[in-house]
Amino acid sequence: MTYVVTESCIKCKYTDCVDVCPVDCFREGPNFLVIDPDECIDCTLCVAECPVEAIYAEDDLPADQMQFTAINAALSKKWLAIVERKDPLPEADEWAKVKGKEDKLER
Repeated sequence: MTYVVTESCIKCKYTDCVDVCPVDCFREGPNFLVIDPDECIDCTLCVAECPVEAIYAEDDLPADQMQFTAINAALSKKWLAIVERKDPLPEADEWAKVKGKEDKLER
């Protein structure tokens, strides 16, 4: 099992999760983070750190977020690792609770 970053992260990109990851499995895109499933060790540390509750265990994904397993796997092969916390995107607080924003994901 791996952990998956879901829609809530889109246009927010809080990086609190990056700070606690012991294996540097996060990858950074323009407006989203993903977890590399080949690197994730299922430690659960990132889940509690995410202020928008965007990270789930693969087995616990809500039904409307299942596609993010494949999205994380695919984008983790394209994007570079992020190993240090950064400021969230400027409009993160405005986008934090917005639903239905998968079409805003910049790949």
